[in-house]
Amino acid sequence: MATKKLLKNRVWDRAVKVEENHYYWRGFPLIDKRRFPQSVNYKVIELFCGCGGTSKGFEMAGFDIVLGADIHLPSTRTFFLNHKDATVVLGDLRKIKALEIEDLLGGHKVDVTIAGVPCQGFSLNNRKRFAGDERNFLFREYIRFVRVLQPKVVVLENVSGMNSTANGAFVEAIEEEIRSAGYPRVSHKMLNAADFGVPQSRQRLVFVATKEGIDFEWPKETHGPSGKQAYVTVQDAIGDLPSVENGQEVTKYMHPPKSEYQIMMRAKTKVLANHKAPNHPQSTVEKIAGTKQGQSMYPQFRQRIRLAWNKPSPTQVSGGIRPQFQFGHPDQARGLTIRERLRIQSFPDDFVVEGGIVQGRVQTGNAVPPLLAKAIALKIKSALNKQKEGAKNV
Repeated sequence: MATKKLLKNRVWDRAVKVEENHYYWRGFPLIDKRRFPQSVNYKVIELFCGCGGTSKGFEMAGFDIVLGADIHLPSTRTFFLNHKDATVVLGDLRKIKALEIEDLLGGHKVDVTIAGVPCQGFSLNNRKRFAGDERNFLFREYIRFVRVLQPKVVVLENVSGMNSTANGAFVEAIEEEIRSAGYPRVSHKMLNAADFGVPQSRQRLVFVATKEGIDFEWPKETHGPSGKQAYVTVQDAIGDLPSVENGQEVTKYMHPPKSEYQIMMRAKTKVLANHKAPNHPQSTVEKIAGTKQGQSMYPQFRQRIRLAWNKPSPTQVSGGIRPQFQFGHPDQARGLTIRERLRIQSFPDDFVVEGGIVQGRVQTGNAVPPLLAKAIALKIKSALNKQKEGAKNV
């Protein structure tokens, strides 16, 4: 008993190495290779891709996703399933040579590289957050690939906590590393996903760097006080999805879409995937049932709330390596289904997550909202088009 108590107390000790998800692949990299797309669209690869939220947003903007790489097995399965033209690499990027990725591209050039560098070391939700966390330096692995691949545009995103860690030293270091890789134009900006039509308040720090002659402009907010449209609420996002009982799964829509957002998410999808409720013990069901909308369910975990219908969701997180449910449904006494988490992240309903509920929480919590990525991607596409037209006129 004393040993268990000691270990419990040391969970947040910075000297204790962070426990890793046992789905991380530590063997030799595994490759599912696909033929390089022959379309005229701009080509993108994503490193530290997770399930592919950023890639999905770029795909929505008309880019071809040609490769994704990550260490988390369920995430790469999801990425492979949903990005039909992409080669997928499962493995630790620290063990992969940039020239090996270049070989997988078959001599083809890519226009954009993107990376959601692992962010737990910077996360404000991480009680072991500190500047010396080894995960904070993985951005250098990304830049190692950038130096070899030399895309026209480099995108890197992370959580807002990076901006304040070590008094902003990491932001300065990243910009300097990118410049030294051949990108004189680099800027960063804090973006809130809710300002771009995502039904979730989610701050992300985004870096965009370009080669000389490519003029990138940051997207302007479309929603909220600075936009022309109201924020998308939780009800706008998931109000059309069927009710599900504790542990139950439903695979058919029961009601027509009730908002523009729901129409966009459904599109032409016929089968409702990933809509299975968690199987809670009775005590948890009672805890959720006894909590008002917008209120915390557990005094010691203030971020675990029962969602309110009439406002965007707070930031959805992955919840660690064995994540429990984070949010209670507004009027059903249960945690969210993975489909509801996907809707709150702005993944369309034809995007299917592999790996079950627990690893689905990891994937959806770590993902960049596709609609936020799409807004950035459209501005990059505009800059690339202008550069191409300018080159024709020379």
